[in-house]
Amino acid sequence: MSARNIGVEILDQADDQAAARNLEDLVRINRYFGGHAITVNLLRLVRASGRFTLLDVGAASGDHARAVRRAFPQATVVSADHLVRNLAVAPHPRVAADAFRLPFAQGAFDYVFCSLFLHHFPDRQVTELLASFHQTARKALIVVDLQRHVLARHFLPATNWLFGWNEITLADGPTSVQAGFTVQELQKLAARVGLAGARVRTHRPWFRLSLVAPKRCGEIKTI
Repeated sequence: MSARNIGVEILDQADDQAAARNLEDLVRINRYFGGHAITVNLLRLVRASGRFTLLDVGAASGDHARAVRRAFPQATVVSADHLVRNLAVAPHPRVAADAFRLPFAQGAFDYVFCSLFLHHFPDRQVTELLASFHQTARKALIVVDLQRHVLARHFLPATNWLFGWNEITLADGPTSVQAGFTVQELQKLAARVGLAGARVRTHRPWFRLSLVAPKRCGEIKTI
């Protein structure tokens, strides 16, 4: 596919009821199409265990917090989102916060995590967020986002007959994919802000990318 194209998404102007239906679809997508499984596997990759803390930036309804707590019952997951309405059903602890001005000190969390979040921003802001998130993490930054691919772009329209996606989901899904990344693009953005040792992987058949940036060598298991 061509270069990243960040389009306007309908969700940004949707009322609360319509937005809630879209968030329900996003939970279904994460649950059944790799999102939660990828997150849990990445935490195991960075040797997360026992009592650890994780900040989920752009958490929306907090479904990743629930998935992480199921896999790691002693973990503390803080869900952060700039829209209070998105956090209405998120589990505690939760905080309304601007991702560009996080109200946390450097190294405040063992892991900082974001899923399907960075593609909303141009490259310049993506690098700003990567640097800030990495500073807030004590052990590693973990990112999951969309791989820009023609098959991913057509997935939601092609499966609507089976899953009955919400109209916002159908409209915004292809727009989000077009704003997604390639492996090379995400790797270059990490390198631009000096995230030494950052590793970008593809996750098929889900057409997602992950970036794991440890704070020191040896934090990532060899696979």
